[in-house]
Amino acid sequence: MTTANPDDNSTAPAGPSGNSPAPADPGDNSPTPGDPPNSPARPPWWKKWLSGPAALAYAVAIVGAVVTAVVTPVGDHVLNSLFDEPTCPGDGAACDGKNPQNQGCAEDAGTFKPTAGNPALLQIRYSEDCEAVWAKIEQGNPGDQVTVSVTGGSTRTAEIAYSHDQFTHMVAVPDGEFQVTACAVPKPGGKSTFERYCIQATEATAWR
Repeated sequence: MTTANPDDNSTAPAGPSGNSPAPADPGDNSPTPGDPPNSPARPPWWKKWLSGPAALAYAVAIVGAVVTAVVTPVGDHVLNSLFDEPTCPGDGAACDGKNPQNQGCAEDAGTFKPTAGNPALLQIRYSEDCEAVWAKIEQGNPGDQVTVSVTGGSTRTAEIAYSHDQFTHMVAVPDGEFQVTACAVPKPGGKSTFERYCIQATEATAWR
């Protein structure tokens, strides 16, 4: 006679087919042994996160991020990039007052930046394809301004809102001879120690 060993950890005998019972599928949503009879299958975990208070929290977080982007200088730059449809190159009049980066005018632009006695690292950029120029200050402080003007044409001004650099929008130049002046203007009582500094360039300048 064979008796059962209470310490025996062997598995249950195979069924009639000789195969051991298949393990439970971890992804199965069928009721667990602890569920009441005829209880519905448990929903996937991700459905719980996308419903009720969790969904509301996600919506609030997304709206907050969008509002933050809109009310910051970076957000303002992003919105301008989205709604400022490119009209350059090929028409300087159409480029006048436009953002050179959004219009793709920086791709072929040459730069004039004196290396000596240039406390704000002021530069003028000229795009022959876009028939326009703009100015950039690289070493300033919030409140400092950079201006660019073309003789007989328009003048543009930009102010550093944060960080240390800023560039103006474009000013169209005539097809042929032109003269452009750019200035770095420190904020009165601001952090910059340089005085108003200006540079000039023409179509014959050694644009690099």
